[in-house]
Amino acid sequence: MKYLFLILSPILLVCCNKPINPKVHIYDQSIETIIDNSSEIEVLADSIALPEGPVWDEYSKSLLFVDIINNKVLKWNEKNGVKDYIMPSGNTGYAPNLGEGLLGANGLSLNSEGDLILCQHGDRRIAMTKNINSNSPIFSTVVDNYQGKRLNSPNDLTISTDGSIYFTDPPFAFFDLNTFSFVETDMKELDFNGVFKFIPESNELILISKDIEAPNGLALSPDERFLYVNKMGNPFSLTPPKIIRIDLNNMKSETFFDGSELLKNLEGNYDGMKVHSSGNIFTSGPGGLLVISPKGKLLARIDFGHITNCAFDKDEDYLYATGFVSNPKVFRIKLNGQDKEAVEYPDQDND
Repeated sequence: MKYLFLILSPILLVCCNKPINPKVHIYDQSIETIIDNSSEIEVLADSIALPEGPVWDEYSKSLLFVDIINNKVLKWNEKNGVKDYIMPSGNTGYAPNLGEGLLGANGLSLNSEGDLILCQHGDRRIAMTKNINSNSPIFSTVVDNYQGKRLNSPNDLTISTDGSIYFTDPPFAFFDLNTFSFVETDMKELDFNGVFKFIPESNELILISKDIEAPNGLALSPDERFLYVNKMGNPFSLTPPKIIRIDLNNMKSETFFDGSELLKNLEGNYDGMKVHSSGNIFTSGPGGLLVISPKGKLLARIDFGHITNCAFDKDEDYLYATGFVSNPKVFRIKLNGQDKEAVEYPDQDND
């Protein structure tokens, strides 16, 4: 038995002392139940103008994501790599827009029937299409106006267990990539940038907030009480970036995480986000991807470079991330899978 241990011990030493990835920064050891700090970052795709909106399609074991500038949805899987999937994706002539810029689809999700739900910048609506490869997709409008006024350009969405669609509506259809600024135009019918809830069953659109200057990514807590919304900073708004938390029981908003300090030394913005089954928030931010506890504590940072959004596969074995224009790639990193012990939630009352 002693001889066997002497043989195995060098093997155990090698496998149990894997080198730490310097791009994985752990600030609280509790997150190591989810993040393996020795995992390497893989590049799955590059040569994409502006990747965004990643969502995992469990049926085909594929990652769907968009190229906003080139107006298409792409598909990646282990077998086939990256392929064009749906073109056009977000600009079909349905609505007036600037005619150039950020006009393709952005946020993506899949409903309970497996159909693809898209935030269409150019068409300025939430739309639905079949989750199939197509060069001539047929889109149906889910919602395109609030009280008779056309939406700005829905940007990101999340779907609750009852089928309600929460989405943000900043004016990115009117963003000039040459000047990197918004264009003043009469085509913008709403005088605010909203966060909305659409209830398909009653065809009702509810305004949750019009006070977030540049709302972008959003996600629900696992118990669906809280809605997290990323507020972008410069050059998209005049005030610093932060994460807003909205209590859906009483619609009260508060600053959940203030990112202004991080921006002093790190590049990036608060763009897309997802919430892990543990309740931890995984969000794009200064320095790549930030992992924040339900109590607002920064737990870790994964340095993908400047990114736009992220997604998990069904079992949360992998984290996927899409890069910004200065870093136009699609990445993934191996996680430790679903954490059976959920992180403690904030104190909750009976509001």
